[in-house]
Amino acid sequence: MMSNEEPERFIAPTAKAAGAPIRIDIERSVATIRAALEGLRFGSILLTVHDARVVQIDVTEKTRFNA
Repeated sequence: MMSNEEPERFIAPTAKAAGAPIRIDIERSVATIRAALEGLRFGSILLTVHDARVVQIDVTEKTRFNA
């Protein structure tokens, strides 16, 4: 079940100093994707990647009814 806090839907690339690791962006992206997966029972998650960075996460949740 998802918390009351809205998951982050957009991860903007951060400005980096010369030689700063890209690892922080990757860890942040993985954490956001994990939170979306944990809150999803049926549906899909679409990642949009630009320049090797996740810039958008679209979560579509399906509700199933018994016929």
